Formats: sequence, structure tokens, C-alpha cells
Amino acid sequence: QVQLVESGGGLVQAGGSLRLSCIASGRTFSSYTMGWFRQAPGKEREFVAAISWGGGTTYYADSVKGRFTISRDNAKNTVYLQMNSLKPEDTAVYYCAAARLQGVWVTPTPNEYDSWGQGTQVTVSS
Repeated sequence: QVQLVESGGGLVQAGGSLRLSCIASGRTFSSYTMGWFRQAPGKEREFVAAISWGGGTTYYADSVKGRFTISRDNAKNTVYLQMNSLKPEDTAVYYCAAARLQGVWVTPTPNEYDSWGQGTQVTVSS
């Protein structure tokens, strides 16, 4: 497992942008698929985006496609989530997660991820 720490959350007006970062400990970061999830109050945790270990494959939830971009820098042990055109319904605690997958490059399934960060709050005001 890796230790994950998110940062970059905050308060932003609708239409604005934020970039979340997640830094991982350990020397095996480049072998992990990385994902971003979010959880709003009273709702279940939902998938946002994922990126394969090499960065060549990405996958997005329909609700964020075209607005959010996931990327990674394996030299810095960091995965990013660039969020543009933010909406009030994007308000949630955002978590990054790491998975070691076999047979697939990415997955939206939370149970496939075995390391999680503590989360960072994103609040979008209308």
C-alpha cells in the first residue's frame, strides 16, 4: 500500500477552477492505477476519474467529462485533478485512491482501490 495525501481543495464560485493534488509515499507509485472519488453529505462515495499507471489511459464519470482532467507525474509521485467549469453539485469531499490492477488499466469501482487519502473539501458556491 501507499500513503496518500490530498491538497488543493477550497471554496470557489460556480464556473471557477481548482486543481487538486495527491502525493503518494513509497517507490512503487508508478505501478498503481490512481483514482479520484468524491462524497457529498448524505450521499454515497462516487467515482470521478481514474488514470492508468503509465498515464496512457484515463476514464471519467459522465458528470465530469469535458470539465475535469486527471493527470499524473510519476517522477513526483503525484496525481492531479484539474477541475474547470465547477458547479454547485460538484461540492463534496474529494479523495484520491490507489489500486494495483490486473487485466484492466482503470476501474471506477471503489472496492478495487486499497489505499485512500484523507480527503480534501471542495465547495462550489452559486
